[in-house]
This record gives sequence, C-alpha cells and structure tokens, in this order.
Amino acid sequence: MKHLFKTLIFVLLFSQIVLAQEIVSVTLRGSRTKAQITSLFNMPLVKYGAKYYRVLYTSVDAKGSKDTLSALMVIPDRASLTYPRLVYQHGTSDCKRCVPSNYGSTGGDEGQVGLLFAGLGFVSILPDYVGMGNGRGFQTYVHDATTASASMDAITATGLWMNNNNIAVNNQMFITGYSQGGYASMSLHRYLETKANLRVTAAAHLSGPYSLSGAMRDLILGDVPYQYPAYIPNTILGFQEVYGNIYNELSDVFKPEYISNIRAYYNGTITLSTLNRRIYATLSSGGGSPVAKKIFKDEFITAFSSDPNHPVNLILKENDLYDWSPTSPTRIFYCKADDQVPYQNSIIAYDKMIANGTTVLQIADINSNFDHTQCYNPALTSTVLFFLSLQQVTVVTNDISEDQNTLIYPNPGNDWVTIKTEKPWTKISFLNAQGQETYMQIYNDKIDVSSLSSGLYHVLIQDQSGNQVVTKWIKY
Repeated sequence: MKHLFKTLIFVLLFSQIVLAQEIVSVTLRGSRTKAQITSLFNMPLVKYGAKYYRVLYTSVDAKGSKDTLSALMVIPDRASLTYPRLVYQHGTSDCKRCVPSNYGSTGGDEGQVGLLFAGLGFVSILPDYVGMGNGRGFQTYVHDATTASASMDAITATGLWMNNNNIAVNNQMFITGYSQGGYASMSLHRYLETKANLRVTAAAHLSGPYSLSGAMRDLILGDVPYQYPAYIPNTILGFQEVYGNIYNELSDVFKPEYISNIRAYYNGTITLSTLNRRIYATLSSGGGSPVAKKIFKDEFITAFSSDPNHPVNLILKENDLYDWSPTSPTRIFYCKADDQVPYQNSIIAYDKMIANGTTVLQIADINSNFDHTQCYNPALTSTVLFFLSLQQVTVVTNDISEDQNTLIYPNPGNDWVTIKTEKPWTKISFLNAQGQETYMQIYNDKIDVSSLSSGLYHVLIQDQSGNQVVTKWIKY
C-alpha cells in the first residue's frame, strides 16, 4: 500500500485552518489517453493519460452558511508515481453551469485545461467558485474571501479523498489562472502565504483584475468605449450577494433600459455574453458611444465617483489583491493590448509587491499586440514551462517490485550503461534516492549517464502501454 504520510500531513494542516470538510460525492466523468491529450493541445511534453472527476464538497456560500460546491479533479493515469498538486482557476463563465466540473457537457470546455496539466504530471483541481456549478445563489464574482475559501476547501476535500483512495501526491503546490482566474489564483496564493502560513511551490497569475479600486475603477468611470460592459453588472450583482448594501432595487443603480436584461441574467434565463451584446447594442443605439458608465443612473455615478466612502468604493478597495509580498517563485503574465482587463492591473501589482520587498517575482508582457483572448495560449504556455522547471514527480518505490530478468551493466557503473531485457521496452527513467526523476531518454541498449550524480538509482523501464519494471543501479 502506498505510504501517503506527506499527503496526510498536508491535509491535516489545512484542516486546522478551515471548517471540517466533507466530500459529498466524487464521480468519474471520463478519461483521455496520453495521445488524445497530446493531440488536443498539440503539446509534445505530455507524458500521461488522465481520468477526470466531478467533485461535490462542503464549503460556505456568500453569507458564510454551509453549502455544497463543485470542482473538477483530474488525475494522471500512472498509479506508480507521486505527483504535485495544481490549482487552476477558471476565467469568467458565461453561465452558472459553464464551469470546469461540467467538462464533457455544454459549457464546461475550460475544464480541459485540467487534462493538460494532468498529462504533464500534476493532480489538477479546478474549483467552480461560490455560486457557480452546484453552489446556490449568484456567483460572488471577484470577491476575495469566498474565492479563497472555495479553493481552499476544494484542496482540503480532494486531499482527503485522494488519501482514502491511494492517490499519491507530494507536498508541492502550484497555482495559476487566467482573467477572473488570474484574480482567483492571486487570491488563493495570498491566502496560503499570509493567512494559512503554507508554502506554495510556484504561482503564475495571468491577466487578472488585481486592482479593483484602481485600474478597474478607472475603466468603469472613464470615457473610453468598452466592448465588455456586462462585466460591470456582473461585479455589482456579485458584491450585492455578499454585502447586501449596494442597492435595494436594481433601479437604484442602473438606468431603466438595462434592468430587464440584467435581471434576466441574474435569474439565469440569459447568458453573460447575451447580456453583453444587449447592453452594448443599447449603449451604441442611435450612434451613441459604448461608454460603460452610461449604464448607471446619474445619481449613482455621481456618488460613486465623488464619495470615497461610497459602499462600492469601500468594497472595491477591500477586494484589491496586490498589497502583499509573495515568498514563493511567482510570475505575472499579461499582454499590453488587453481589451478586457487593462494591463495596468499587472503593473500596479508588480510595483507594489516589489516595493513590499519580494525578491521572487517576475513580470512579463507576453505580447504587446495581443488582446485578452489572444493572450491566453502564450500565457498558459509560459506558465507550463515555468512550472515544469520546478516540478517533482517521484516513484512510489514500495509498490514496484524489482524485475530479476532485467540486467543493467556495468553495475556499479560510471558514464555508460547497457540494459538487456526480455521485452521490447521503449522508455527509461533514472530515479534518485528521493524518488525524483533525473534522466529520461528513448530506450536503446547503451545509455549515456555521465550527467548523473554518484549514488543509488531505481531504473524504471516502461513500454508504450505504461507497463513497467524496475531495477537498481549504482553510479560510482
């Protein structure tokens, strides 16, 4: 049986700082082979196939009451290895059910990113957020506390399930997300390091609205046309769900011509993209300029723009994410031509974190000419390469018996070894005393091992179907 003490310790630490978590259900939704994942993403670095599960777990809703939330969990298919965990936070969803846990159904497409990371050797966890997927109520869009709690509780609950089902994970934790997911990944990262006092292995935050009271407020109050005005009621509705002090009626905030569509979106009868098209069309009717703030009543926009203690200003400030100092290797990726989330969010976050003394943060404009949609793929690719440079995948040596028909010689050896087996093996890995994969190469009889350090190695030899044998070798 696998020794999962590292996983259990990690889970117990989480359990001390959150409410007791329960797994309501874990349902296998499907699987993909290594070849399928490689083809889906055109990613030659994929090593594994994966199984994906819909997870229901207990957490809290917008008011702090117990609720059942949902998430997607994707697990690499090589049971003999121990993997790091990775939390991927999804971007703005078009509807309540358009979430990762519904991958394989209409609207769940972003869940496929979990397949990519699982194929690269990460146990992937993709929370749906409070008010999304199975959660009751309206989503708490870009609300820091509930974003962090939904993710923390998903980590804890899935960790307990993995421990009970002999899924081996190590103590590495990676975090990333794009757009709203960039906000969510920053929220979780900050919570883990500043409140839970738990180390993150690495984090990459991609094109997120980290400065709500600065860059995003300037966008709302500006006179520049904005093609995504529906994000504004989406934010107002989400904050109202949590705080309850922004309005008594929608007519307190929005002009009459927008209310029916906003209410329809809140009730789930139209999608966010439909709401956006209708608001944009109304703003542009009669040759008007689609300036987003025109959806607000005049009295509301006057109070919002002039009173620093207006409820919305206080809420935006409370949910800013940039005033802290990461201690784990961190990247902020963005594109300067972003037409949905102004790139200034990333600059503001970077400058403040550097001023706060962090030494582990780097920032990069992935492509100055790319808009928000175009930026996604290269930002994700940069994240993959960053995470792989720090990833540790180890073998569960207790579960693998040594194959007596495999001969590696000379043993002990130095720069070159030869391997003889009875079967046509196609891949080989040298694993050091800690179980870390230190060398891989397409199989041939004579192998250059001059780059390896002296010591004992488990030599894991695999075929294309994933069958494997292991033998021991010593480098002097």
